[in-house]
Amino acid sequence: MASMASLFTKISFPSHSLSKTFDTHFSPSFKVNISLGAKARTHLGLRVSSGLIEPDGGKLVELVVEDSRRDLKKGEAFSLPRIKLSRIDVEWVHVLSEGWATPLRGFMRETEFLQTLHFNSLRLDDGSVVNMSVPIVLAIDDDQKHRIGDSKKVALFDSQGNPVAILNDIEIYKHPKEERIARTWGTTASGLPYVEETITNAGNWLIGGDLEVIEPVKYHDGLDHFRLSPSELREEFTRRNADAVFAFQLRNPVHNGHALLMTDTRKRLLDMGYKNPVLLLHPLGGYTKADDVPLAWRMKQHEKVLEDGVLDPETTVVSIFPSPMHYAGPTEVQWHAKARINAGANFYIVGRDPAGMSHPVEKRDLYDADHGKKVLSMAPGLERLNILPFRVAAYDKTQGKMAFFDPSRPQDFLFISGTKMRTLARNKESPPDGFMCPGGWKVLVDYYDSLVPSSNGKVPEAVAA
Repeated sequence: MASMASLFTKISFPSHSLSKTFDTHFSPSFKVNISLGAKARTHLGLRVSSGLIEPDGGKLVELVVEDSRRDLKKGEAFSLPRIKLSRIDVEWVHVLSEGWATPLRGFMRETEFLQTLHFNSLRLDDGSVVNMSVPIVLAIDDDQKHRIGDSKKVALFDSQGNPVAILNDIEIYKHPKEERIARTWGTTASGLPYVEETITNAGNWLIGGDLEVIEPVKYHDGLDHFRLSPSELREEFTRRNADAVFAFQLRNPVHNGHALLMTDTRKRLLDMGYKNPVLLLHPLGGYTKADDVPLAWRMKQHEKVLEDGVLDPETTVVSIFPSPMHYAGPTEVQWHAKARINAGANFYIVGRDPAGMSHPVEKRDLYDADHGKKVLSMAPGLERLNILPFRVAAYDKTQGKMAFFDPSRPQDFLFISGTKMRTLARNKESPPDGFMCPGGWKVLVDYYDSLVPSSNGKVPEAVAA
């Protein structure tokens, strides 16, 4: 049985150099020239390279201070005006500190905020453009603004009173909440989870500046060893001699349809001429809405998927992506893709309605299911990233397993939605054999069983992570 520890077993592969023309399989009309061992070459819009993709701006931004300066910065923090951070604020400090948002060096100042809001991108000093589709900002209220006064620095503290970071060369500007919501989500309808959690009751001002993070952000939840930074992931991919990295983000349990997609993607990359494509299985670990399966349970389920051999631990790296979830559809999926560039991924798998949700008021999806993958193929600053659209997988009743949908025989396929999957698990009913590995399904059933009914027979409300 494979274990999570075995995910980091070193594998050696011979050096290689070849040049051929291959069908990409992802865009039927494309042919690609691949020169492995040589510099990346662009042909008909698909970019292929043997090494890890460079971070946005060419250099990974890491904002945690050196050990030798840590005590000094802690002392300085206690002498400065304070801002108390929410849990989601701390998650954003985590994101910024490790370089997921490279080249950002802290919470956005107004010019960065406006570029993000209106262009979904940032223009760098050299004139180049990098993608940035969601505002990474810190809100303060009138009282906090007054207490800061003329100070050029503020200290950021967590809810337990521990100093987290110092924000330098600060800029305070208006928080245009309605415009931010409308441009990020495409609606101002009530009931958007992230909006209600972080924006509606937030202060009327935003504060930006350069971060000095006092020590690495830890959550002490038994999962910190899975939270690999972009730098650590790059080291791991290099150690494994990965010549391609394909990232798959999810916020749900892995079923055999997901596994089919991921193993098929690796096969296609091998067919293209890559020698050792490595999968980054990258569940989102920041804030999620209350009805999503909590991170700790998802990680247990992912572990069972590897133990049961559904995915190969030799070619899979499981890590947690620390970003909060917006549920902002095509706008947010750009952020998810951009962040994986900074972690070294040059391929990104995108499915139906990425980062989407049901409309909070009307009985329909909030976003068109195909717009996410279409936007990714056109998004400014993502030209270096190869976008891999999902092939649709469903349960093939004739084979008794998950398979790619065959439109010539639709009557043979059963589509099991996330809602249906959760309903089955909640009712302790089993899905069809071959839908999910038994160990993984048991974890999901155990999670819903843990929501023990109270004395009045009602299941407690799940709490947003």
